This record gives sequence, structure tokens and C-alpha cells, in this order.
Amino acid sequence: MEQPMGLFSMFTRRRRDDEPVDLDERSPSLGVRYRDLLLMNEIAKRAADLSQPRHVVFYLDAPSEDIGRLIAAEAGTHGFEAGVREPLPEYPGSWTVVCEIHTVLTPEFVRDSVDLFEALAERHHADYDGWEAAV
Repeated sequence: MEQPMGLFSMFTRRRRDDEPVDLDERSPSLGVRYRDLLLMNEIAKRAADLSQPRHVVFYLDAPSEDIGRLIAAEAGTHGFEAGVREPLPEYPGSWTVVCEIHTVLTPEFVRDSVDLFEALAERHHADYDGWEAAV
């Protein structure tokens, strides 16, 4: 006899291999968004040794220079060297905050840093624009 579908079974079903993955979802085992895992994978393909420290940069777009400086100052309290760049002519009113660090690129570092910068962006009405790392 077939069991009726339970209340939580629709939330616990396994994804089929042919179902698309939402890149903003997090890996259940690492807590890292799939889009960040893809970037880490690309870096791993090109880099000889991911256990070595490398230059990592996070970007945010602030609505003013003052807000950009607030974000940069807070990023500094987390070990990042941060600065604010003037808007590009095609994006007036969008001040780029560049936050840099030299570190080992681990899933935990990526997860915690992305969470930090997304929270800073939300709190200051800015936009988190992503990250990159040297290979």
C-alpha cells in the first residue's frame, strides 16, 4: 500500500540529475552558494595549488562615496584592505568598493566573506558585485 505524501516530503525530495540547479542555492555540506563553488572550481583548474595563499578581491557598488567609505572601514575590521573608487562615466553615482586580502581560498572563507559583503551591502543600500581570485 502506498503511503500518503507527508507534509515535509515535498521539501526533502532529492533533485534529479537533469534538474537545473539554482546557482544562488547553497551546498548542503559546505554552505557555499553553487555560483561560488563554480568559481572556486575554475580557479582550481587553473591554479597549481589551492592550499597556497592568493590575492582575493571582493567588489561592492555603493550609492555614494561616504557610504563606500563606511563599507570599506567595516571591511577593514575583518582584515581586508579596502578602498573606494570614483564612479565610471557610464555609471555615475555608483562608487566601487574594492576589498582585498591575501589568503588561502577555502569554502569556509568564501562562504563567510560572501555573507559578510552581502550583509554590508544590504545594511548600506549598496550592491554586492562578486569576487575574484588570482590563479
